[in-house]
Amino acid sequence: MNLTQPLHKGLQERPQATVLVCGERRRTFSQFAGRVARLAAVLQSLGLKPGERVGMLRLNSDRYVEFLYATWWAGGVINPVNVRWSAREVAFSLDDCDTRILLLDAHFRDTGAQQLELSRSLQTLVYFGDGAAPDGMADAEALMARATPVADAHRGGADLAAILYTGGTTGLPKGVMLTHANLYLNQLSANMAAVRPLESVGIGLAPMFHVGGLGFTLQLMTRLCKQVIMPAFDEVAVLEAIENERASETFMVPTMIKRLIEHPRFAHYDVASLQLMLYGAAPIDDALLAQALAALPRAGFCQLYGMTELAPVVSALPAWCHQPGQPAHRRRSAGRPVPIAEVRIVGADGQPLPNGSIGEIAARGPMVMAGYWNQPAQTAAVLRDGWMHTGDGGYMDDDGFIYIVDRLKDMVVTGGENVYSAEVENAIAQLPQVSMCAVIGVPDAEWGERVHAVVVLRPGEAVSQAAIVAHCKTQIAGYKCPRSIEFRRELPLSPTGKILKYKLREQHLARAPTLISKGRQWT
Repeated sequence: MNLTQPLHKGLQERPQATVLVCGERRRTFSQFAGRVARLAAVLQSLGLKPGERVGMLRLNSDRYVEFLYATWWAGGVINPVNVRWSAREVAFSLDDCDTRILLLDAHFRDTGAQQLELSRSLQTLVYFGDGAAPDGMADAEALMARATPVADAHRGGADLAAILYTGGTTGLPKGVMLTHANLYLNQLSANMAAVRPLESVGIGLAPMFHVGGLGFTLQLMTRLCKQVIMPAFDEVAVLEAIENERASETFMVPTMIKRLIEHPRFAHYDVASLQLMLYGAAPIDDALLAQALAALPRAGFCQLYGMTELAPVVSALPAWCHQPGQPAHRRRSAGRPVPIAEVRIVGADGQPLPNGSIGEIAARGPMVMAGYWNQPAQTAAVLRDGWMHTGDGGYMDDDGFIYIVDRLKDMVVTGGENVYSAEVENAIAQLPQVSMCAVIGVPDAEWGERVHAVVVLRPGEAVSQAAIVAHCKTQIAGYKCPRSIEFRRELPLSPTGKILKYKLREQHLARAPTLISKGRQWT
């Protein structure tokens, strides 16, 4: 079980078939495998040793897929960097797992220069984009043109393949360690749970630094499918790709689906080839589902639920559950466990609860992460007796469908991105005018949820909403910053002094129309 296996298979069975499309560039399996082997040689010539990490900082492209497979071909471990992070957050992720080589493109050349100053580990910047490399960076394309292809290192099984950084309740990201077996078996299992034709064309939209985007790419590669890589979500570009490439599947979050089908030019494009719409990050509401089924009558809809620590898919709600005539409540479930996953609902003591009882969702199987990088205590807290304790609250019905009722980790899911309240609170609390603050997720028509901050100022102090947001942007990524802020004299506290966030959510919902009418909402 090694992740480079599809390249060998594609090279043997379909060498002249197109595997990657990105703008005007089209790569066959033969071309793709050749470039991977030469880029692997370049990485090794730059000092990469087996098991060492290589970072990537760029938007989606065919070169991003080449980076993934070249790193594995060379024997390395990928560290895909979140392109929305601040420079300090990027530096933390590089230093935390000792990433010494970072690939980037023209869009991030200035960030790269910052990283050489901020990061203790980073030694080599590699330009992997169009045109000549900027001064001070190795030129990947020039080096590849002169490189002799190297043999596949054939690391696999329990060997580490990826470190993916996810937010932490302590305010610092955690490096999730995923092995070749974790990722390989999960993609096979996801392909089985969401059945689709072998001859398929997929459109890659979700960012590849995200486990969802990475997983979708691996699912397509496992089946030797052609994939059309989009650098970012653009409705017209997606519609053109579906029509021109006769795309049959894609993966989106519900907010993307809504934007796509409501675009004024949607009806101008032929989307009849689309057979499967995978979605995740949030359930799809009944109104949007009805609208989407009418707009894409030939497409089946399938929800995938999981988390980075599970590589990522643990359950799937198949297309037949979305059809008219099925129980409406089932569409609000996260589906049943995928073939390789075992799921149960446990109480505070870790023991399984009866069906219908609300507890914590726990999962085990070969997709469970190897642990958090250099975080043995946090690893032990979530991995117990082989079970990954997800931190999500939910229950299971008698037919094995999982229902998520709350997120136990105080996580906000906004536009498909996970934001941990503690990280935002830590940033706001640095302001000297702030006495206390709490961050919650509140409903948002566009983003599903938005980050909402409730702030208590010190006596006699004043600070504007705009100033709080501007400060946050110097500490954390823009999407993590509050989209709305309200000021209060006090926060609801338990007898032990704990902030009662559930009361804040209830109070916000009750007061939202008043807050908006008085102009106290910041956007």
